Amino acid sequence: MILNVNNKNYDISASNDMPLLWALRDIIGLTGTKYGCGIGVCGSCTVLINDVAERSCLTTVQEAIGKKITTIEGLSTDNSHPLQKAWVSENVTQCGYCQPGQMMQAASLLKQYPNPTDEQIDAEMQGNICRCGTYNRIKVAIKIAAKG
Repeated sequence: MILNVNNKNYDISASNDMPLLWALRDIIGLTGTKYGCGIGVCGSCTVLINDVAERSCLTTVQEAIGKKITTIEGLSTDNSHPLQKAWVSENVTQCGYCQPGQMMQAASLLKQYPNPTDEQIDAEMQGNICRCGTYNRIKVAIKIAAKG
């Protein structure tokens, strides 16, 4: 089966019901997408599927076939994406474990709302858990990224 990940096709051998997360990490070797809870509530495994944030632990390989998948590695190869720059400038990361999922959720948010309000940010980001509590810095970084 063929998966299009970060604009590259990968011919993988996997069961149809394998979670996309494991295909990305264990078969393709893209380990930026993290395993957190395995039940879709923490957001650590968030990727973009056709530019919409999805939990890769709940999405099967079969469901992903024929769709455009973007992982944290595909956001930018040189850390030039506005979200990556804003994350660094605002010193968002503490432990960093949830941040790939946070950033991918934010990328989906900015595609939907290019200039989001606080309420839109809160609503769209609420399903991504940060144990370090960097929520205020995440919100500031999203607003900076929205400005370019």
